[in-house]
Amino acid sequence: MSTQAATADPTYGNWRRPRRPGLGPFGLVGTIVLFGGLIVDIIASMMSLQFALVVIVFQALFLVPLAIRTQDGRNVYSLMAVRIGWFRRKAKGGTSYVSGPLSPRPGGKFRPPGLLSRVRVLEGRDAYDQPFGVLHHRSRNLYTIVLSCEPDGGSLVDPDQIDNWVASWGHWLSRLSSEPGLRGASVVVETAPDTGTRLANEVLPRLRPDAPPAARAVMEEVVERYPTASSEMHTYLALTYGMPPGQKRKADDIIADLAVRIPGLLAGVVSAGGGPAAPLSAERIAEVVRVAYDPAVAGDVLEARAVHGGTGLEWDDAGPAATVEKTNAYQHDSGVSRTWMLTLAPRGTVRAQVLRGLLEDAPGTRRKRVALLYRPIDPATSARIVEADRRAAQFMATSRRGMVQARAANEVRAAEQTAVEEATGAGLVEFSLMVTVTVDTDAQLEDAGVTVRNLLAGARLLMRPADRMQAAAFSCTLPAGILPWEYTLVPRELKEAL
Repeated sequence: MSTQAATADPTYGNWRRPRRPGLGPFGLVGTIVLFGGLIVDIIASMMSLQFALVVIVFQALFLVPLAIRTQDGRNVYSLMAVRIGWFRRKAKGGTSYVSGPLSPRPGGKFRPPGLLSRVRVLEGRDAYDQPFGVLHHRSRNLYTIVLSCEPDGGSLVDPDQIDNWVASWGHWLSRLSSEPGLRGASVVVETAPDTGTRLANEVLPRLRPDAPPAARAVMEEVVERYPTASSEMHTYLALTYGMPPGQKRKADDIIADLAVRIPGLLAGVVSAGGGPAAPLSAERIAEVVRVAYDPAVAGDVLEARAVHGGTGLEWDDAGPAATVEKTNAYQHDSGVSRTWMLTLAPRGTVRAQVLRGLLEDAPGTRRKRVALLYRPIDPATSARIVEADRRAAQFMATSRRGMVQARAANEVRAAEQTAVEEATGAGLVEFSLMVTVTVDTDAQLEDAGVTVRNLLAGARLLMRPADRMQAAAFSCTLPAGILPWEYTLVPRELKEAL
């Protein structure tokens, strides 16, 4: 990401989608099949014209689905794989989940479902003796720590200060590329209408019995009406680390290694305008997941923390009692959710407040989570990607004419700027964005969908519903360290080649 200097209101941009190797809409595999097929066609035509026609038809049947792509780059085979996976899960009963003492699952616990079913939670203490939770994803041997912060916000802040925060945040992301063992990171901003529990616990116990009736009435009315116009916002940062292949380490050693890194990570978040920051304990992580699956208990959780200092909730009881995954929705306990995934980032440059409307509380929703997913790229790979994009942009600029040439020239300038920044030490990070909205009923979900589309238009984002994978997408927007690219059946390298 680059900054375009402006005295009053800086703009930001220069994000680019990595170019796939290959010819036109074909990926690397399609290009190899295309040129290899031409050789086969020549050989087949020497044998028989009819045989050559049959070979050409089979090649066309294979290549045409690779050439037809959606706006976000998916081909027909990718769409078919999602549908086949959905029908297989539905036939096996994998779209519904029941837990608890009356379920057939052993243990009688309310364990989180899906991608979180094989997660166990450990706990350690950092250099400041603060407890922090560690989520161990046993299926992938990944370890996640979760940080919580309270950003200062951009209201009544000078543009220069905002620009400094953005630069510090870019530096923090660049540092992730050199963080040993880091597989990915996510920033989750969760908003919800204020339940009023915190205000009531703060005000009502302080009212004196001998206070004038008018004063008591005013304070009680404030406690009753104020939450309807306010909202609560929480920001979480989840960092997921992986062990090198073939290396085995004890859990205590890994926790000790992560404890050393936490102070430096927190300092970077604070300098980027994150406000007070601290790691989340295992109990707090369980509470966040519990409220996400059952929004109706949010008030009880806040009250328990205010009165007793904690809930005592464990990870094994943080999941829902029952869930049902539909094509375009996900039902879980007291809520119904829908998740959208990023299709296209804003073109050109944007202002610092471009995501403000999307991050704020949405009227008519129980909870809303906006998750930014980051995949840092190591310096060696970054240099190779940048140079490949630079060569591809120069080739397209020299091979096009007319109006298209102007866009190609812009791409050349952007690629050149990215190459210069990478050569001077900037990091390269792939990112995506997901939005989850939770409401009470299916009827409210349609209204929430209209609200989200309006917010996306203001943010200049193109997103699509995560149809037939709503349960997995819901898990990805939780601060639990679920990285989508780590859980695909097809290896990421092969998907990029397609």
